[in-house]
Amino acid sequence: MNAFRTILAAATLGLTAIANSAAADGKATVQTFYDLLSNPGSETHVAAFLGATSDTWESVGDYSGENKSRDAFVGQMGFFSQLIPDLDWSVQAMHQDGDFVTVRSRATGTPTGPFFGVDGEGRSFDILTIDIHELDDGVIVRTYHVEDWAGALQQLRGQ
Repeated sequence: MNAFRTILAAATLGLTAIANSAAADGKATVQTFYDLLSNPGSETHVAAFLGATSDTWESVGDYSGENKSRDAFVGQMGFFSQLIPDLDWSVQAMHQDGDFVTVRSRATGTPTGPFFGVDGEGRSFDILTIDIHELDDGVIVRTYHVEDWAGALQQLRGQ
């Protein structure tokens, strides 16, 4: 009976270690997304993002009902690198549950020109964001996101 308990305990510890390792790997994969957001003009970060996402990755969060493809997202990052050169997307908390990683983060930046039609006159924004990343076979296949862009525009207007 003691041998059975020892084997059972060892198996439980082994499975726990495997689960913890998978969670750490999922979080590291998701972190590449935020590394790109904070370095939108970096070819190194674009390459890491492409390696961390599937060819069919899509960004879900535009209320038009149109999801953004991976190529369109990378293109948008190039635009953001020009418009908001100091863009920083700081992860505040990250939690993994199976194939889903939920992230609470803060996005800050100072646009160099009109942003969503608002001329911020050198003002900065600091907003809350929530994302849910769906993984399959260790890569991100879909990202659901919500950002407080209305709050950013209010800050840029000086209100």
